[in-house]
Amino acid sequence: MLQQKKLRAEIALLFQLSKNDFQKKYLGSYLGVVWAFVQPAITILIFWFVFQVGFKNTPVDDVPYILWLTTGLVPWFFFAESLNSTTGSILENDFLVKKVVFKVELLPLVKIASSLYVHLFFVLITFSLFFLYGYQFSVFNLQVVYYLFAMGVIIAGIGWLFSALAVFFKDMAPLISMIVQFGFWLTPIFWGMQQIPNQYKTLLSLNPMYYIVEGYRDAFINHIWFWEKPWLTIWFWFVAVALILVGRKVFKKLKPHFADVL
Repeated sequence: MLQQKKLRAEIALLFQLSKNDFQKKYLGSYLGVVWAFVQPAITILIFWFVFQVGFKNTPVDDVPYILWLTTGLVPWFFFAESLNSTTGSILENDFLVKKVVFKVELLPLVKIASSLYVHLFFVLITFSLFFLYGYQFSVFNLQVVYYLFAMGVIIAGIGWLFSALAVFFKDMAPLISMIVQFGFWLTPIFWGMQQIPNQYKTLLSLNPMYYIVEGYRDAFINHIWFWEKPWLTIWFWFVAVALILVGRKVFKKLKPHFADVL
């Protein structure tokens, strides 16, 4: 009973801190939190204009290019925003780290939850776009919940790992930003696996975000269940569990030294 109360209190604290973090990001700007939604929307429109109107990309598998592109960009935006923000979560909240009673492990999760608000909005936008193009709701769409949870697991593992290391290595944040930019082009957002030579397909599919992006497309476009890709699913969860275990262990080992360095 005591454990349940403690868990509920931590969830409530996580929600409150994430809401405060979300509002704080845009405090002082004229449009406030509206920027959180406007910027990704404009990015999607720019990419759509460049690749469909400019380069005249044709529909992919008989699906309008804007729909195919959106289902790749929406999960990537969440991943990139969460990863960049979790890396500096300890440094940004050093005043909380120095409080003995505060559970520091929550700080990276706060950043993930803060980014989740925008992601859920764009998931709704994605549903709306498919509806406007004449697509009906399908039970396969519910898989978005599974792939969102799966993405949250790998972000949490990486977030714990790099947020702890960033306290001691100040170059960690720009390094992660560079890795995210590099990973963007290694993930099938603008390209499909059918465009890749066979000798590179296996290597590229080892990228955990390949599983997530293709999963969103399976949920909205291809209508394929995740268990129909057993080996890819097993590989993803092997990597995800490894990241959680390693990230958690490194975080716990370095946590006692945070206050000394900050």
